[in-house]
Amino acid sequence: MINRREMLTEVAGATALGMTLTKLQAADRLTDHPLHIATNTYPWSTFARRDGKTLTLHTDELLADIASTGITGYEPIIHQPAEFDGLKERLSNHNLEMRSLYVNSVLHDEEQSEASIDQVLSIAERAADLGTHIIVTNPSPIRWGGSEDKSDSQLIHQAESLNRLGAQLKKLGITLAYHNHDSELRQGAREFHHMLTATNPEHVKFCLDAHWVYRGCGNSQVALFDAIDHYADRIVELHLRQSKGGIWTESFTFDGDLNYARLFDILRSRGISPHLVLEQSIETGTSASKTVLAAHQSGYENLKESWK
Repeated sequence: MINRREMLTEVAGATALGMTLTKLQAADRLTDHPLHIATNTYPWSTFARRDGKTLTLHTDELLADIASTGITGYEPIIHQPAEFDGLKERLSNHNLEMRSLYVNSVLHDEEQSEASIDQVLSIAERAADLGTHIIVTNPSPIRWGGSEDKSDSQLIHQAESLNRLGAQLKKLGITLAYHNHDSELRQGAREFHHMLTATNPEHVKFCLDAHWVYRGCGNSQVALFDAIDHYADRIVELHLRQSKGGIWTESFTFDGDLNYARLFDILRSRGISPHLVLEQSIETGTSASKTVLAAHQSGYENLKESWK
């Protein structure tokens, strides 16, 4: 019996990339279709925690709430293929698309990376049937919330693993998009830069979460726009969050620490039309003036107006 990797290698007629979300977004802008804007599920969990609730993913209740805000895209965090059971029908019932999803991966550790790659591929096989074109992954740190940094050998192995994963996903018509938090910007941003310089741009694209780059570099827009200058051509998705005084705001807005008008202008000038995903999470210090629905309705409207 062949294993999954061998099976994928033999898939007949494997396409070079398939239709990416960048193309779909461009199509939206060239037709009468409304702008497609998605939401990641992580923000909804932060609001639920603030309200003393527990968020359950993929439920009709959550999907109905998302659809009620005007948002038309669902980007869940997926841990295992069984989560797709019944999801296609529920998404259709609420007129939502799942053009992208987010998965965790452990790619720096030689003893865990192969199993992690296989897990992502097993998720991708199910996701392709739901119309998913982008899989976002943030390779896990040594310890979430910890101060440990990966060694050079671990970074080299992680980049090689990203390349291999991206190449396999490409055969399914799915684009792999690298994502980072703030820890990757420590030590001269060596992890962040190595993932985007040591990987093949045909296999590994970039999900830009501008606020994590900004925060990881000490609240620096200079560092953010330098990174965009270097890697803009690899951006296929944006995770969108704003802050004021360094604290996340409830809703995405142009009025804040990050100059999104400049960011959007740069992307437009280069002909880049990424998949737009709201990730307007809340944290300690964020005001509590809006419900989760009002916050997402406001963020959706602000983004829709500003991306014109």
